[in-house]
Amino acid sequence: MAKLPSRLHHTAFVTEDLEATRAFYEDVIGLPLSACWTEIDHLFGKDRTYCHLFFDLGDGSSLAFFSFADPEDQAEFGPPLPPSPFRHIALNVDDEFQADVERRIKDAGIQPPKTYVLEHGYCRSVYVEDPNGMIVEFCRDDPRAADGAEERKAKAHAELKRWLDGDHTNNNTFRHDEEAA
Repeated sequence: MAKLPSRLHHTAFVTEDLEATRAFYEDVIGLPLSACWTEIDHLFGKDRTYCHLFFDLGDGSSLAFFSFADPEDQAEFGPPLPPSPFRHIALNVDDEFQADVERRIKDAGIQPPKTYVLEHGYCRSVYVEDPNGMIVEFCRDDPRAADGAEERKAKAHAELKRWLDGDHTNNNTFRHDEEAA
């Protein structure tokens, strides 16, 4: 490939409750609502009427949410997947934003297990479940993580092969540092 995509344009999810979704992302998390498109398109064999909300991220990309006017369309495209910490969207944030979002989550009364923090070593992550059951991660990289990025990239295929061949040894050197401490 001559050139990689420049950035994420948007992700898209279906929501049952547009206002609850708006309140969560705009009022609790602090992402501005930047567009509300209401459209009718001929999709998958029939006309479908839907609303599409966009919430801005700092690089110009967006989180987007659909809701359909027809309950049958909503049921067809919107059945939520059960929440899982292993199915989430992760947003890169700085120290200030991460502290602010933790405060906003607490002030909104969102409690564990709907929110939790993980120290991965190479990053610190604040997780929160949105009104749709989607997990959103606010990830702050450890400044030392950038130092080994090129080496990790060079070894990525070999590490995958190692895993697929059955060697499941931990390769997170940050965690090794923590365990040794």
